[in-house]
Amino acid sequence: MKASLKKPLWILAAVVVAAAAAWYAWTSTRPDGPGEGFVRGNGRIEATEIDIATRIPGRVDAIVVHEGEFVEAGQPLARINVQVLEAQRDEARALLQQAMNNVVAVQAQLAMRESDKAAAQAVVAQRESELDAARRRLARSETLVRQGATAMQELDDHRASARGAEAAVGAARAQVAAAQAAVEAVRAQIVGARSAVSAAQATIARIQADIDDSQLAAPRAGRVQYIVAQPGEVLAAGGKLLNLVDLSDVYMSFFLPETVAGRVALGTEVRVVLDVAPNYPIPAAVSFVAATAQFTPKTVETASERQKLMFRVKARIDRELLLRYREQVKTGLPGVAWIKLDPDAAWPESLAIRTPL
Repeated sequence: MKASLKKPLWILAAVVVAAAAAWYAWTSTRPDGPGEGFVRGNGRIEATEIDIATRIPGRVDAIVVHEGEFVEAGQPLARINVQVLEAQRDEARALLQQAMNNVVAVQAQLAMRESDKAAAQAVVAQRESELDAARRRLARSETLVRQGATAMQELDDHRASARGAEAAVGAARAQVAAAQAAVEAVRAQIVGARSAVSAAQATIARIQADIDDSQLAAPRAGRVQYIVAQPGEVLAAGGKLLNLVDLSDVYMSFFLPETVAGRVALGTEVRVVLDVAPNYPIPAAVSFVAATAQFTPKTVETASERQKLMFRVKARIDRELLLRYREQVKTGLPGVAWIKLDPDAAWPESLAIRTPL
């Protein structure tokens, strides 16, 4: 009875062992990818980083954000002390007022010089009238002398008077020319005074721009990654205060061999599978393919693959998806990017998009 029971148990054990061996052989030899129409590349999640630095030197007054905090475009991040700049602006404003007053004074001088010129022109008219009268008297005297009706002395007196009137006209015209020169000189002073006003206004605008730049704001929405300066520190121009990472511009960089890279076009569909979430492929698209090959960096590939010339490729993740789940987005995570080379091929179930994505 016992011998008859041992034989079925032995047969059952043999069947189990055979089934286990067959399963192991099948799992060890089956393809680990979705098929020939797809290719993969290893990489890490990256995002666009922005260094926030001061354009002007100065002391840090305050940093109004914290590491890990999300900020919106235009949101204040830090503030540089501007007491010196404000004093310079007040000085420039005083110089502007002085320059404007100078313009008014020079304009008053112009009015005076133009009045002097008008008076000189009136004198010219008077002297010309006197010259005309003297010439008329001289003409009559010459006629009377020829007729013997007057003495020669009177003719000589009239000639002298006409010459004196001509000299007076010349002197009056010279006064007009001098008045005109004075007018031109004052007009040049007005141009200079107005230039001083423009220079003072430009100085105020420059200082105000520096004051505005002392209020550091976020150039785009993102997360504060780390802060490198503290209130009270004195920074030189270009001194770095903090670093932002734009979590709406996230991508994975990876490398493909030259035999494959030529078949990858911009916009090609990609599925990114992160090591921390292998069951949730992330949709992406190829946004960059290097124009020249390079040796693959050590940090990305194995030693054997580093001997090959590879092309760097970037797959950018959909912006709307990133904005929807920006609280969960992390950079530096390793994973695999699957690229669909055959546009007619269908994504396998293992790379299908699932919720919560």
